[in-house]
Amino acid sequence: MNKDIPVITTPYDWLHTVEESDLDQNKHVNNVVYVKWMENVAIKNSSSWGLTPEFYLQLGATWVARRHTIEYLHQAFLGDELVIRTWISEVKKASSVRSYEIVRPSDGLTIATGETLWAFVNIKDGRPTRILPEVMEAIERAKVKQG
Repeated sequence: MNKDIPVITTPYDWLHTVEESDLDQNKHVNNVVYVKWMENVAIKNSSSWGLTPEFYLQLGATWVARRHTIEYLHQAFLGDELVIRTWISEVKKASSVRSYEIVRPSDGLTIATGETLWAFVNIKDGRPTRILPEVMEAIERAKVKQG
């Protein structure tokens, strides 16, 4: 990890109640839904720092997923309240790794854990590019704010 690039290890939590549309034919959360949740919590966390999807469009660069890894530990069902948690665990010049944990507070079980390798790319050509200073400054402000 490059020591000049800020990493935010303080988790960001999003509370979500499992909905009917999250379920598959087995009446538990569909595996694909976990990826959707991981993306949603990453966007919510980034947006909380001012790095909204609109901000990235104006910059002409954005994040795209290169790899998702998920370990399913327990099942989640309709009505379960879940904490979907994320934090940045690694940042390089043109990529970052976000870690995730999905927990059911009612019984304390970790439902799933995961990681996503995000690449920072130019919107016009889709090629990787260095993380822009505006993004790094927002991340640094968030890191300072979280202490």
